[in-house]
Amino acid sequence: MTDEFKLKSLRGQLLLDSGKLRGSWFNRAVLLICQHDAEGAFGLVLNRPSPSTLGEAIVADLPESLSEESLFIGGPVQSTALSFLRSDAFLPDANVMPGLSLEHSLEDLLELGVSYSGTMRMRVFAGYSGWAPGQLEDEMERGAWLAHPAELDQVFTDDPESLWQEILKGKGWKYRLLADAPDDLSSN
Repeated sequence: MTDEFKLKSLRGQLLLDSGKLRGSWFNRAVLLICQHDAEGAFGLVLNRPSPSTLGEAIVADLPESLSEESLFIGGPVQSTALSFLRSDAFLPDANVMPGLSLEHSLEDLLELGVSYSGTMRMRVFAGYSGWAPGQLEDEMERGAWLAHPAELDQVFTDDPESLWQEILKGKGWKYRLLADAPDDLSSN
């Protein structure tokens, strides 16, 4: 990184729609920023499960442990790109935040599906969210996103559809109003 480019990395942070993304693909989205540096940013939307299971979406001989897992829509970029997040009790090579790794290899996914670990958690995504250099910083300056520290329980929540509202409600009264606002303001 050069001296002229000072960047506060958002890797390992959640970004929440601040209410300014209404009408866009990211309306009420919660993203986990997995990579963020001078070359841009890469993130995955945590609260958009698809109606498909991995067995329905991936043309591969999946282990039974994986075939019934939900497939999530990670973002509007490259809908056929595969990414997955995994966590385990001991994960020394974590590359997103402590205890959480991002991977993209179908072979690695299949291998993890065969090896059993009672403490492993996994979430698989089709597509991703990406930003060119400076683009995410510009969106942050314009107030499009609210940054929030990520927790593993949020990444692997059992109720992803309400994740945006739940995190906002925990941020205080000002954000509670946003969380409780109807999606369609004309019905207010």
